[in-house]
Amino acid sequence: MIVEKRVFELPRLETVGGATIRDVRVGYETYGTLNADRSNAILVCHYFSGTSHAAGRYRESDVLPGYWDYLIGPGKAIDTDRYFVVSSDTLVNLSAYAPAVTTTGPASTDPATGKPYGLSFPFVTIADFVRVQKALLDHLGIAHLHAVMGPSMGGLQTYEWAASFPDMMDRIIPVIAAADSGPWLTAWLDVWASPIRVDPNWNGGDYYGRQPPLLGLTQALKIVTLHANHWHWAEKYIGPRWAQEGRDPLAALDNRYRIEEVLEEAAAGRAAVSDANHFLYLVKANQGFIPGRGAGATSAADGLKRIKARALVLYAPADQVFAGEWVERTAKTIAANGTSVETAQIEGDFGHLNGVLGLGKLGPKIAEFLAR
Repeated sequence: MIVEKRVFELPRLETVGGATIRDVRVGYETYGTLNADRSNAILVCHYFSGTSHAAGRYRESDVLPGYWDYLIGPGKAIDTDRYFVVSSDTLVNLSAYAPAVTTTGPASTDPATGKPYGLSFPFVTIADFVRVQKALLDHLGIAHLHAVMGPSMGGLQTYEWAASFPDMMDRIIPVIAAADSGPWLTAWLDVWASPIRVDPNWNGGDYYGRQPPLLGLTQALKIVTLHANHWHWAEKYIGPRWAQEGRDPLAALDNRYRIEEVLEEAAAGRAAVSDANHFLYLVKANQGFIPGRGAGATSAADGLKRIKARALVLYAPADQVFAGEWVERTAKTIAANGTSVETAQIEGDFGHLNGVLGLGKLGPKIAEFLAR
């Protein structure tokens, strides 16, 4: 499936915090065809380091398709012969320098100064991501959604949609996401961000036009990659091998194990197209998440009780980012208010990333839930 990336422009965004952001631009893509009564639209929201590219390829020569390509497409669980799927880049998208990404954040040009915003860019919340998506759907002429869904941070956006616009969708599928993760995840997110802050090149966020804090950003992304995985993955796919034959890690400090090299290479590749300040803004947005903040909710319980859409909540028992117990607690809180809630477990070797890479076995359940 070949897809086209488009750009949505919003002249003015009023954030939940009361700030105004001018000339907002985000990328988006769609799959399938919107039906005559505009009732078959599904919104897919992406994860922390993700983009709008949920399915298909931009070119035949692309090595990899979108992250949920095995779920989205003709005849698949999210059948694009039946549904019209919309996916957009968030504000402060991590991959600010990736050619196929369009976003607005600290690395963007402030129209008032002609220079990058840097840390003068207003802090934004998950609710602000949803406000931009709502404006995009208005632009597309979509007043009601068949479903909203997404993994991890995409699941947080799903909860925000359902709590702030409870009558706008029929069903939701939050994946590997809890609405109330508490201080433990807040602390982990701070650990993610710490290498950036101690990199001298970060310079208090003022590095545009200078050497960016690539070392700190790479180390931050290395932590994210490890945290989002599971030791099953490390043992099964990498093992205790040395990085290079004949270079015993116990013989010299620069000699490494293969797992160290794998994480470093993956992180360095991501860092090359990412922005450090965007990373920090995403951390803040996730730390401060309250479902329904955009509609005035003041706590997770307050937001979750507003949800009316039927929910299929998917989680990974081996998840080390959003613990299964937290997700179960979220599902029970939604159900306590009389909303229909189903849960299902995602199995696999990838921990949190099972919700991105390992939903294949739950494809029939997702398809059946969407068709109901």
